[in-house]
Amino acid sequence: MKKYLSAILILSIVILSCKETKKEETQTETPKKELSLLEKIAYANGYENWNNIEELKFTFNVDRDTSHYERSWVWKPKSNEVTAITAEDTLTYSRKEMDSTAYKTNGSFINDKYWLMAPINILWDENGSSTQHSTDVEAPMSKKSMQKLTVTYGQEGGYTPGDAYDFYFEDDYIVKEWVFRKANQEEPSMITTWEDYTDVGGLKLAKMHKNEDGSFKLYFTGLEATTSK
Repeated sequence: MKKYLSAILILSIVILSCKETKKEETQTETPKKELSLLEKIAYANGYENWNNIEELKFTFNVDRDTSHYERSWVWKPKSNEVTAITAEDTLTYSRKEMDSTAYKTNGSFINDKYWLMAPINILWDENGSSTQHSTDVEAPMSKKSMQKLTVTYGQEGGYTPGDAYDFYFEDDYIVKEWVFRKANQEEPSMITTWEDYTDVGGLKLAKMHKNEDGSFKLYFTGLEATTSK
């Protein structure tokens, strides 16, 4: 089934990306001052362990009604080498030097990595985005009172500039729901849960994201991390 997923479905899934950060994704520092909100969210998801990650493997899955699509990744963050694995092909490339084929594939990698690690990714993207924080806001799916962080990306650079994301979380700073708004439009483009968190190499990652009626599920399998400790 996954080989015959329509191009329209694939395009609808590969909508989430983030502006390429100028901050090195391989660097973390032990906080010496009061953490910012972005840091609190990142550290709640195991950011202090990021330097220990030598290799991260994951499979990005999408179920929409009766259709299924998946692609797998092997990421070596210290060298920024990525291997993309689909039913049709396998491609290994360096994110430091990409040709046109690698650049196109990297757009899918950024999308999938963002779904997997957005609570950490937003800290990496701090210099290329703006944020707005609200408290005591009704979450769109659970209707619970939560905090809300809106992250809006700049109009230049990246694969889909200008997009906005609303993160909903409680006092533990763990994201429970989010809203994606393409080009920072007012109406949501997609609303899903963040759930089924698991520990992978010291990172706290959500394995499942689904919409309200369950007709759309985006989830991760094959999560593995090789660490230096």
